[in-house]
Amino acid sequence: MHLTFPPPHSAEREVTAAIADAEDTLASIKLRKKQSDSARSGMAEHVVTEIDEAAAASEGQPLLGRPEGLKAIATSNASGRRLASLDVFRGLTIAVMILVDDAGGVYPAINHAPWDGITLADYVMPFFLFIIGVAMAIVFKRVTSPQAAAWKVVVRAVKLCALGVDLQGGFYRSRPGSVAISMDLTRLRFTGILQRIAFAYIIVGACEISVPAPTSVRRGAAFLYQHYALHWIVSGVLAVIYLALMYGLYVPDWQFEASETGELRTVVCGTRGSLTPPCSAVGYVDRLVLGVKHLYRFPAYKRSKECSMDSPGSGPLPPGAPVWCQAPFDPEGVLSSVSAVLSCFIGMHFGHVLVHYQGHAERIHHWLLLAVPLTLAGGLLHVAGFSFNKMIYSISYALFTGGAAGLVFTAFYYVVDVLRIRTPFRLLEWMGLNALLVFVLGACGILETGLRTLYWVRPEQNLIDIAQRHVFQHFIGDPAFAFLMYVITKIVFWCLVAGVLHRQRWYWKF
Repeated sequence: MHLTFPPPHSAEREVTAAIADAEDTLASIKLRKKQSDSARSGMAEHVVTEIDEAAAASEGQPLLGRPEGLKAIATSNASGRRLASLDVFRGLTIAVMILVDDAGGVYPAINHAPWDGITLADYVMPFFLFIIGVAMAIVFKRVTSPQAAAWKVVVRAVKLCALGVDLQGGFYRSRPGSVAISMDLTRLRFTGILQRIAFAYIIVGACEISVPAPTSVRRGAAFLYQHYALHWIVSGVLAVIYLALMYGLYVPDWQFEASETGELRTVVCGTRGSLTPPCSAVGYVDRLVLGVKHLYRFPAYKRSKECSMDSPGSGPLPPGAPVWCQAPFDPEGVLSSVSAVLSCFIGMHFGHVLVHYQGHAERIHHWLLLAVPLTLAGGLLHVAGFSFNKMIYSISYALFTGGAAGLVFTAFYYVVDVLRIRTPFRLLEWMGLNALLVFVLGACGILETGLRTLYWVRPEQNLIDIAQRHVFQHFIGDPAFAFLMYVITKIVFWCLVAGVLHRQRWYWKF
């Protein structure tokens, strides 16, 4: 396939030339203390959290050239071209998350795979981590004080963890007409989506801070791999740790309390290297570190053939169902988060390409040289018996989805930023610019939960249920398709809300 690239404008050529001059100068002199203090101050005020951070970065980041400071990135109104593709990619990921979380119950084919395999829902987590890696490379290239940057990393990770526990820890219990905020702390869930992001952010951020800015202006094919060798070494170490524990840990028998009856039940394991739902090392590490009572009580494997008569959908237990069908398991657990960091490192490499290379063709060439082999390697491992598995974040899954994320981002970059076909993706771009807000209010259902408390006469006649039954189902007929249309309408609604906020220059910085 032959890709065509529009010729750069004279202004862009001037910017590129200025970059080269600046890099040559920086190679021979050090920044003055006044400049360092100013940059440090800018970072302290304007670096934003990861889901929203890339939005701020791409909102003001010129496609060619280097911004002068982080404040300009967050608030620039310049007419130069922006890296809109990252916003579009983030918006798409949020939209898919809402779609699969809400409509996955009526369309199991798009819901998370019960165990082995990949469905549409299983791309969301690695895509998020990939996007975060890209954003970190853009933001951290302007760091002048490693100590200040490290402090920011820790503070941001703590904030993300706190928000994640609040959203997914089990505090909110709702039924038609009411919302209860309460929690038995003995059953608090410690892990979740934002907690995993925070963990990856600390590991990848520490590596990025530890690597000094390059002093050479030469950018050969192997430059990024050599300069950021620490990133790849840490990635390899994490993969080795994951595989060693996955196949080396002995998993003993264990017990859990059935949520329906409170009865104590025993799961028989006594094995090593098992990749099954009840006896994998991933589950064992979580039970050991977090405790059985703090694990997620509705894992996807409850929709497997062993555990559901309506598999891959939810359904009653089949006769003779194994005991572990009612056991807890955390899809964002400790050991699986170790391998999940690989997705963030892959994204950071793509971000490094953006930072250190200016030509469209050169960037796309570098990206494809990594994305295609990653996808093929993951696929070959899957065929060889090391199955794709989001629940345990298998190495084949991490490689395949990392490569897939790279291919999707490359495609968006070429269409949106190179060919400048931006209008068809405007809704997704708006959503990507305020991703954290949409994640909290839309994807986590906070707004819908609140609206269900407003009802007419009976709690079942709340605003959400009335819209679903008396509007969508009334005019469409088929309940499943009507609900799908409701979810799509919800996604469009949040895109428009994000668009209004964008026009007001309002972004939720966490």
